[in-house]
Amino acid sequence: MKSVKVTINGRLYEREVAEHKTLLRFLRDDLGLTGTKEGCGAGECGACMIIMNGVSVNSCMVLAAEANGAEIETVEGVGTNDELSALQDSFHRHHAVQCGFCTPGMIMTATDLLRRTPHPSREEIKDGIEGNFCRCTGYEQIIEAIEDVAGTEDSHA
Repeated sequence: MKSVKVTINGRLYEREVAEHKTLLRFLRDDLGLTGTKEGCGAGECGACMIIMNGVSVNSCMVLAAEANGAEIETVEGVGTNDELSALQDSFHRHHAVQCGFCTPGMIMTATDLLRRTPHPSREEIKDGIEGNFCRCTGYEQIIEAIEDVAGTEDSHA
């Protein structure tokens, strides 16, 4: 067992974790933060995307013990049940969700992208979300939702 101390969505957590436990399993199983989803378990689908120390990462590829001392953001920290973030609201308005399974990871990736590049071009958005797979909506509505928040929705017209 390893002692892990992390700040998640502004709250400090300190737990003992098995050395083999992934950050994804720690978030979901130990802390009850179930917004982060497991898709492939191999870092290829983006469903488990979180922001750790200012960088988006696949939480299925990080051991919980490796996150010791980290500052982590999950989808639970992006908005609330009472007030969606601008990005979450835009996804809703643009119908950029179907089953919703990929949405938390997509929101986290887009949040990171918009922090690094506040007004990305359409190509930058496509490049930015290329590690997130969506099997239901297609990507057009997702791209439009991100463009809307970025204020770049007319850049491809």
